[in-house]
Amino acid sequence: MANKLRVPRLSDAVAASLERRILESSLKPGDRLPPERELAAEFGVSRPSLREAIQKLASKGMVQSRQGGGTYITDSLDSSFFDPWRDMLGSHPELREDMLEFRHMLEGQAAAWAAERATEADRQRLERAFAELRNAFESDDAEQRSAADIAFHQAISDAAHNALLGHLSTALLRLMHDNIRLNLGELKAIPAANALLMNQYGAIYKAIVERKPQVARSAAETHIDFVRETLAQSLHAAVRRETTEFSPSTSV
Repeated sequence: MANKLRVPRLSDAVAASLERRILESSLKPGDRLPPERELAAEFGVSRPSLREAIQKLASKGMVQSRQGGGTYITDSLDSSFFDPWRDMLGSHPELREDMLEFRHMLEGQAAAWAAERATEADRQRLERAFAELRNAFESDDAEQRSAADIAFHQAISDAAHNALLGHLSTALLRLMHDNIRLNLGELKAIPAANALLMNQYGAIYKAIVERKPQVARSAAETHIDFVRETLAQSLHAAVRRETTEFSPSTSV
């Protein structure tokens, strides 16, 4: 018998298309899927075929229905990385240096790819994120500053248009939320640190929108190096102060 040509089921094709949107971060954790009628019309399939496709994604844990209606994208691609490392960072503060070292590699590459691949929509999102970052650094709200910092770096990683890097960055930035807030709090106490940080963010932003990959990579790496070196100096000074305060007096 001649081999039969296997024709993909419509639901498989729709599920694959939706999966790709999730991988590319066109659909993000927490996003609600459009109504069935809209999606069915977009894909040119019946609503039963669409429901079957969504059920396939639900069985993989990629979407879930919520009380009150609606189907939402889950964070299943990110949470398996996030959960164990969050506990490890809490128990082992020395991992902060390892995290910054890893960020040096990851964010340099993300910035370079973003400079090469960013679409006009990406550049507009990055512009908004940079404006929000600038406003946040004019306030004393640590939560606002850390959230704006994370949003800026996330906009860069999404503009890199690499699915694995995008989701790894999302998980890493969630993991680093408290760590970034702590870093920014420590850096705030250092004279001129805010101005230096904003200059670094500006250099990264400018290189990306001007499509200069190597300049963007260098600017991102310079930013992380500054954070690492400044925090190391701050920690060293704190240790010296504690040693001085608790050392036995040698006076007679």
